[in-house]
Amino acid sequence: MRRRLLVVLMVLMGVAALLLCVPLADAYARGRTEHLLLQRRSEAVRFADLADRTGTEADRAELSAEIGRYAQLYGASVTVVDAAGATVARAQGAGPAARTPPAAASEAASEARRRALTGRSTDRLPTVRPWGPDRVVLAEPVGRDERVSGAVLMTVPTGAARRDVTLRWALIAAGAVTAFAAAALVAAGITRWLLRPVLDLDRAVEGLAAGSLRARAVSDTGPPELRRLRRHFNGMAEAVADSLGRQRAFVADASHQLRNPLATLVLQLENVEPHIVPGPGLAEHARALDEAERLEELLDGLLELARVESGTARRADQDLAGAVRRRVEAWEPVFRAAGLELAAEGLPRELRVRALPDAAGRILDALLDNAVKFVPSGGRVEVRVSGPSGGQALVRVADDGPGVPAGRREQLLGRFARAPEHQNVPGSGLGLAIAEEIARLSGGGLEVAGNDPRGLVFAFRLPCPAEGQPYTER
Repeated sequence: MRRRLLVVLMVLMGVAALLLCVPLADAYARGRTEHLLLQRRSEAVRFADLADRTGTEADRAELSAEIGRYAQLYGASVTVVDAAGATVARAQGAGPAARTPPAAASEAASEARRRALTGRSTDRLPTVRPWGPDRVVLAEPVGRDERVSGAVLMTVPTGAARRDVTLRWALIAAGAVTAFAAAALVAAGITRWLLRPVLDLDRAVEGLAAGSLRARAVSDTGPPELRRLRRHFNGMAEAVADSLGRQRAFVADASHQLRNPLATLVLQLENVEPHIVPGPGLAEHARALDEAERLEELLDGLLELARVESGTARRADQDLAGAVRRRVEAWEPVFRAAGLELAAEGLPRELRVRALPDAAGRILDALLDNAVKFVPSGGRVEVRVSGPSGGQALVRVADDGPGVPAGRREQLLGRFARAPEHQNVPGSGLGLAIAEEIARLSGGGLEVAGNDPRGLVFAFRLPCPAEGQPYTER
């Protein structure tokens, strides 16, 4: 955003500089051209007065000498013609440019001579700019009104005027570049001042959305409106964190406080069992004991979920491949006893991720426990690790069990999710929800999809630390 705002400001300043400099440069070029016209026209008037007084050969000689000296001094070409257009006197300036006028100058000379023979002086010249024209033509009538007896035609080089225009344009361009650079520095500072609190707020919102309830906006710079927004955001974050903290504390405290009486209840039920005679009462006692133990598992799951959601743990570097290898080895006897095959494919020697402590092992435990419960005997579960790709490592746990219809797969990651046909399977229904929360708080995620030709695929991603960059905990 800072780059885009700075580009917009610089484009606007560049356009403003052009809108100021171009008319200024053009105005100077026009003024210098007007000055050149006034200078040379006054000399053309003097030559016209001399030509108007020529009545003898001596006068013509004096006129020729005068225009000759002028031509040599200024490098101009001066021609005096009579009313019929015949040349009366002529002087050529030094240099090839004066001796070989271009076609455009010849056309301009013809037009200026025609106007002068009708009694009109040259009142406008082409604007002199650094690239041209090389020379300009002006004419002055000899005599006045109905007594026009000829014309003085001058072809004047514009080298000095073009040099003046070039120098002034260079000064204007240098001033514009200096002003633009200063304005760009000011714009960069203003942009930084404006966007620093915005970027700080963005980082705080990102951290809050990622589950870090300690994320706050700390920048106290910028306009008063943004500083007030920072205070309101921090107040909102405090209120949200306090509310969630009380909620999680209640769940944790309730789960913890209920465990002791529940454990006592389970112990009492076990102690009562020897005193129950065989029959319907003993079966009911067994069912009551099973429900009590299930309630104990549920409380353990709620307590674990509250701990995970509290966000107190920090992310740290860990070896994903090693964690997966250790958990697969630990679960192999369990799978073997259940008549299942557990295989690990594509495990690299080492794959570093940055996540909550033992995140990979805890997530994998939940997924493998789920597979043991729901994959029928004789099935196969495959664990595969790949990455890093896009800055994340991927772990897939695929089974060939009965699977779940596509419309109900996303519900598997919810709390207390359980299919109707699996209501009697042991468990609290919180294992996958806890795994998904661990993956999310680690900066990754957990997804579920169908396996081909049947079964389910659970895939969780964990972020890899950037190469050569220190990690900053949000």
